[in-house]
Amino acid sequence: MFARFSPASRRILRLAEQECRNHNHYYVGAEHLLLALCEEGDPAIEAHLAQRQIARATAHAAVRQALGTGEDRLWDGIILTPRVRTIFELAEAVAGPTAPVEPVDLLEAIFRERGSQAAEILACVAGNFPASSKVAG
Repeated sequence: MFARFSPASRRILRLAEQECRNHNHYYVGAEHLLLALCEEGDPAIEAHLAQRQIARATAHAAVRQALGTGEDRLWDGIILTPRVRTIFELAEAVAGPTAPVEPVDLLEAIFRERGSQAAEILACVAGNFPASSKVAG
């Protein structure tokens, strides 16, 4: 499933899994993935969000607030939600048939998927871009 993921995208997946553990969740959801993308500080992610008038810090704070924490439990492992699997498929399509999947492709896939809480958060914070940081053009 991750054969086409770039080293940077694999790092995002590890961060998403760690966020899952930090919140006592047994699954990696789109929200964990978005949180990891926001925490990475990748210039391509910053630019992609800026094009949509979304401040990374605002998206980060909103998704962190939405995640909450789960119950303390012991797990056999962490699962990927079906929605995240769909996001991965969309990211491969965004990247193209032979290019590696980059973090910005994962972000664009969250936008395109549209059904996750992560996509809803992005839609809600769009336009909440600090005036001093607006991108010209």
